[in-house]
Amino acid sequence: MYAVVGCSDCEHLWLLKDARAAETATCPRCGKTHRTKKLRQFVEEDDREAARQARAALLAKRGGNSEAFAETAHVAEMERELDERGVDDREYLDGSGLDPDAVEAAGERATSGRPKSKSRKEIVREAVRTQESPTTESIVAYAEERGVPAENAQDLLTKLTRRGEVSESNGTYRLL
Repeated sequence: MYAVVGCSDCEHLWLLKDARAAETATCPRCGKTHRTKKLRQFVEEDDREAARQARAALLAKRGGNSEAFAETAHVAEMERELDERGVDDREYLDGSGLDPDAVEAAGERATSGRPKSKSRKEIVREAVRTQESPTTESIVAYAEERGVPAENAQDLLTKLTRRGEVSESNGTYRLL
């Protein structure tokens, strides 16, 4: 048995299976826990699909779209059609009230002209790899030039050495 129930806080409608068997139910939107005896049951159906259809009709009525809902296919059929057809990004953005061209341009601006940022650990590794004779001082200086504080660079170098990712011999480091 499935029931369409509503939250008294956020007015969300959802399906609840075996409303009589459970003592409480949690609203999936706002997270409030309700005693099932006190929940308002709008519809009760034996079949889950029938309950889904009833919920969809209630939501359409609430939104003032009863006539449009009456002209559409069953909810399950609409989902199958959407799954088969799919909605491309442009159509989704446009339907959401966003200009797809502006979104695309913003994405291009955000990524163009900027090199991929590296983590502090990657910068210290790069310092060891690229220098001819990497010493503690030269590695720290290299990292500082790239925005890593000297103390952090020193700590990272020590950690990499302890982990066995970097070795030190006579004050010179190398990646392993």
